[in-house]
Amino acid sequence: MATKTIKSPKFVNGVPTDQVEEIQVEDYGNASWGPKDKHRLLNTRIQRVDAPLKATGTAQYTHDVRLPGMLHGRFVTSPYAHARVESVDTAAAEAIPGVKKILPMTDNNGNYQEIVHEGQPVVAVAAITPEIALDAVRAVVVKYTKLPHVVTADDALKPGATPAVAGGPGGGARGGFGRGGGAGGSPEQADAALKECDATIDVEYRTPILHHACLETHSCVVDFSGGATATVYASTQNAGSIVNDAGRELPGVRVTGVVQHMGGGFGAKGNGIGIVGQWACRLARALSAPVKMVFVRRDEFLSSGNGPGSVQKVKAVAMKDGTLKAMNVTQYSLPGIGASGVTAMPYQYRPEVIYRQGITLNTHEDGSVPLRAPGNPQVCFAMESLMDELAYKIGMDPIAFRKKNLTPQNAEAHSRQLDKGAQAIGWENRNKTPGGGTGTLRRGMGCAIGAWGGGGRGNGVVMTVEIAQNGAVTVANGAQDLGTGTRTFLRAIVAEELGLDMNDITEHIGNTTFGASVGSGGSTTAASLSPVAKDAAYQARMAIAKLVAPLLGIDVDGVWLDKRHVIGGGKAIPWKQACAALPAAGLSVRGTSQASLSSQGAHGASFAEVEVDMETGFVRVTKMAHVQDGGLILNRLATESQINGGMIQSIGMALYEGRVMDSTLGMMVNPAFNDYKLPGCMEMPEFIPIIDDGDTRNAVMGIAEPANVPGCGAIANAVFNACGVRVRETPITPDKILNGLVALRRKA
Repeated sequence: MATKTIKSPKFVNGVPTDQVEEIQVEDYGNASWGPKDKHRLLNTRIQRVDAPLKATGTAQYTHDVRLPGMLHGRFVTSPYAHARVESVDTAAAEAIPGVKKILPMTDNNGNYQEIVHEGQPVVAVAAITPEIALDAVRAVVVKYTKLPHVVTADDALKPGATPAVAGGPGGGARGGFGRGGGAGGSPEQADAALKECDATIDVEYRTPILHHACLETHSCVVDFSGGATATVYASTQNAGSIVNDAGRELPGVRVTGVVQHMGGGFGAKGNGIGIVGQWACRLARALSAPVKMVFVRRDEFLSSGNGPGSVQKVKAVAMKDGTLKAMNVTQYSLPGIGASGVTAMPYQYRPEVIYRQGITLNTHEDGSVPLRAPGNPQVCFAMESLMDELAYKIGMDPIAFRKKNLTPQNAEAHSRQLDKGAQAIGWENRNKTPGGGTGTLRRGMGCAIGAWGGGGRGNGVVMTVEIAQNGAVTVANGAQDLGTGTRTFLRAIVAEELGLDMNDITEHIGNTTFGASVGSGGSTTAASLSPVAKDAAYQARMAIAKLVAPLLGIDVDGVWLDKRHVIGGGKAIPWKQACAALPAAGLSVRGTSQASLSSQGAHGASFAEVEVDMETGFVRVTKMAHVQDGGLILNRLATESQINGGMIQSIGMALYEGRVMDSTLGMMVNPAFNDYKLPGCMEMPEFIPIIDDGDTRNAVMGIAEPANVPGCGAIANAVFNACGVRVRETPITPDKILNGLVALRRKA
């Protein structure tokens, strides 16, 4: 790392004086962030720059877009899980004043697709108001022929069940792997090893299909009036995809994509403009008028994708010394008509022998799409419950048992995090005997670990830093901000490199004219954009240094930017004055990706304390602590917020959330927020977000999704520690606790 000596005026309260001093500065160029503890802005607590817009309600979301002459689109959807469309009568709907267009959703030959899930769109309608559009939806008459359906895992596994897609049981696909015994592992090896043990587990863990619960439903506004250009506003996690997606529906039209703000995605909006945008484009093209198409809340629940459910059958054994000896696992993924899977066991652990078979079990439900660390919370719940059960069976501290069986590549990080989390939660005070204590309310503690990638994809990202003659600085890229703080960290990176303050920088994002970016999925946004932003800012700094060095009478190596001044040769030129030497067009530079500035492989450990009412079965989380690493933290305040968000979502998965299906009717019975339960303000416990500064990696990685992974398992284990009831199916509802308590009394 290069260190150089700069002659600088002595600054007092940010103002240069006549005194000259020599200062040592460390110039890390564009290939290193510099020591974590030396940053002026990065790795500190920075307030979100878009917070005032959101707090005052002036941030514009796709739902907020209003255009002159704009029409409103809605969908006619199927009430059946599996059916064939026989006919569609639109006459009554077309007669309603204000209805402008009705488009049956057919293929090029005029044929309707087979209905394969409840809520599947069948007809698109456009009208002058949303209310008239809904009237038209109700007036369209669709005749269906109902077909046999399966909407639960148990029904899909029955002999002769109707396949939801072509394939095996329930239309599923299979795959298996093994390890151990020096021969690669097999079912026979695993079963043989299962007989040599001190503690045996033969159990089944279940998680339901989950909904993303975005506050802003899928929506798209197509500003097109029949000309050569169109602007498409979409609530999507990938602004760049708008151009191609909308371009296919508007051939020959130059498309600009806009995502100013969006009300939640969590993976559900990673598929470009989706069916909402597709049909908004088609209606706009047919009418040569702007069209706004949105999912109503019921559509959102039924047709916007979900996170897969799981059924995980596990046989496992452990030895008294804490060795996880063997596992034989069958994991069923439940992705509806989709293909999203559940991450493979043994997850973060390494048994001596393992055989695992994975089966995709399809049902007549909307296909799953990524949901916050796809497939990881489900396997983490099962694996961490299993580790807890075995630890108690052999009489070993659950933390010590975990540490003994960690994978070598993650052992150091997870061991450190387990120790930090245990200290924060007060692990030594937990029940040594599950269900111990007296009284109606019993408290207990549990823990779990998780991991995620979070690496970057910076190649191809176009990041521009521009400096105007008046000193104004902008950083521009087409990336969307999902609400995770992209605007803030882009400002901070540029401001720190140029020696400026946050308010001296203006960011331009969320518009495809600002340059190619990446989609926000897999916690990759920060790791993808920040290295390119750092390089662009460095290039801008060097350009300013070359410009000003002759004015200071020194060479470029003697120039430094700090305290809103350009410093060198014992002089300090105010930033705006220095920029006045720029040409009239100002300065514009582009950054390139720097691989060394990003990394991947985030680890986390969650701890939960819960209170169980032994009379009602009600579970309340009283405290949660989560320890998360992430290399170089760009914004500690935002990172703590993301950790808290992960813990909140963990509470939802553990105690409240889940798609409930009527097996006979093939219908979801809770497609609304008053029935699909989510944790609210009254369910919030004390949160302890802990950034793991023991992580020495000095590179940026994504941390939003890792914080979501282990909390559900920690809560389930805490419930067992509190009341002695092991609940192996989420959500952990009062009936499951009460039934478990009854079973315990019968055994006593």
